[in-house]
Amino acid sequence: MSEEKPEIETANKGKVVIPREVRQKLGIKPDFNDIIDKVMEEEDDLDDLITSIATQKLDPNPAPALALTFEPRRTAIVVIDLQKGIVGMPGGGPHTKPDVIANCARLLAAARAAGAQPILVHVGGSPDGADRVHTPADQPMRSLGMLPPDWSELIPELDRQPSDIVILKRQWGAFYGTDLDLQLRRRGLGTIVICGISTEFGVESTARDAYERGYELIFAEDAMTGSTAESHVNSTERIFPRMGRVRSTEEILAALKG
Repeated sequence: MSEEKPEIETANKGKVVIPREVRQKLGIKPDFNDIIDKVMEEEDDLDDLITSIATQKLDPNPAPALALTFEPRRTAIVVIDLQKGIVGMPGGGPHTKPDVIANCARLLAAARAAGAQPILVHVGGSPDGADRVHTPADQPMRSLGMLPPDWSELIPELDRQPSDIVILKRQWGAFYGTDLDLQLRRRGLGTIVICGISTEFGVESTARDAYERGYELIFAEDAMTGSTAESHVNSTERIFPRMGRVRSTEEILAALKG
């Protein structure tokens, strides 16, 4: 009398489920269900199973942080919107604007000494604002009305030098409608250290465009600040690590000095 063959069960959605003992005889590698079956045999109850799964590390071998090395002469320090009108606005976090300004100034000074290229970005446009972005939005940017003549002027703490490149933009990002990409590529600059205000607007918009153009990005976390601490953290912890390396001003200064 021949041995009765185990039935092949059919689960929901027509998926064929082969019993574990059949998979073992056929030499099929164990799947997640096999692992759960085995654990269930060894655990006293479901609570122990849940505890066992919950305490397992998702990634026992996480990738190590990339060492911060780059060639200063192939690097640009891009400072976003440190201008009188924006620096003078209230609020922001988690870093204070005086601290951000001081760190950006230190990065610029070190960049000039190491042969890196400072690029100072500011936002402005026509007096009536007609060349700005105007689209329907649930939370539109508030109107600033008629801006004072010096609203777009770079702050003196940046110590602008004749060899610095200055980019005037008319929206959050510094690439669209400007010659930033041309200036970088014709100088052979493939790495961008980015800082400024605000983290989630001007900095992130510029960084996204740079990333999609293939530039290597280094984010000076304490040389930028957001409109709120929460929005800053969202960018620096969830967005920027996927596009480049997030480091402190001190780490970047050390890399510039070699």
